[in-house]
Amino acid sequence: MSDLAEPIPGVAPAVTRHPARGYVLYLCAATLFALNGTISKSILLTGFDPARLSQLRVTVAFLILLVFVAIARPSALRLRRSEIPILLAYGVLGVAMTQYLYFVSISRLPVGIALLIEFTAPIMVALWFRFGMHQPTKRTVWGALVMALVGLALVGQVWLGFTLDGLGVIAGFGAAAALAIYYVLADVQVRRPDARDPVSLTMWGFGAAALFWTIVEPWWSFPWSGLAGNGFPLGTDGQAVPIWLLCAWMIVLGTVVPFWLVVVSLQHIRASQASVVGMTEPLLATFIAWVALGEAMAPVQILGAVIVLAGVLLAERSR
Repeated sequence: MSDLAEPIPGVAPAVTRHPARGYVLYLCAATLFALNGTISKSILLTGFDPARLSQLRVTVAFLILLVFVAIARPSALRLRRSEIPILLAYGVLGVAMTQYLYFVSISRLPVGIALLIEFTAPIMVALWFRFGMHQPTKRTVWGALVMALVGLALVGQVWLGFTLDGLGVIAGFGAAAALAIYYVLADVQVRRPDARDPVSLTMWGFGAAALFWTIVEPWWSFPWSGLAGNGFPLGTDGQAVPIWLLCAWMIVLGTVVPFWLVVVSLQHIRASQASVVGMTEPLLATFIAWVALGEAMAPVQILGAVIVLAGVLLAERSR
């Protein structure tokens, strides 16, 4: 979500439930999202602009989803005037900013740490429902907040001074805030009487993000020549992969396919169950980045990561 991997609420299953299948599908999605962090960083380390990479990702993903929706459910292509403002907010604040700030963060921080900071979004959502919406929230949300802060302090090894890149940390928390907005706006939209299905909702979200980037970064100035080089070498043997191929992976196997796996998995398991599986994403991302990019974390940082994820899980259950 990170790469927008949060379960989308309001998906009504129309098939027989097979929980084991749902868990496997969601784990596959989490693995692809985790791998995408390393793929994206391999591109960014060549100097590719995070804004342009975000633009490329959301625009091509939108076009792929547009074709799918046009074939599978053409009626979903119709836009109601009343939903345009919230779809624009959903796409610009929730989708475009999450992608962009996440890319800025991983370009300056280890992938696992950047993703861990972004994964604090559910705690922000829980706090929003408590203070912004004045909805009853279990007291455990405070325990979740404390756990997350303690865990992040261990990850950042604050006793050694502020060792992490400041802009990377700010971008990570910005991505978390944008992701929290994505969750809240998605929740608002799927609860409408005339709610959209998750696929067309995501399609229009990506469409709004693509429109935003087209205005901010016109396509006629896109650095197409940057796609001709090789990404940062992956693995211990220093194997370099063409940037255009990494971008294709990022869009198809790092965005469209895992999203589809999430939607299908939620036909078999509940969102609360899927969120538990989703906690594996930062851990998988950390391991993959360690193997592919040499981004190792100290044992105390791994302990901090586990504490943060426990806090996030506690915040999820508080809602």
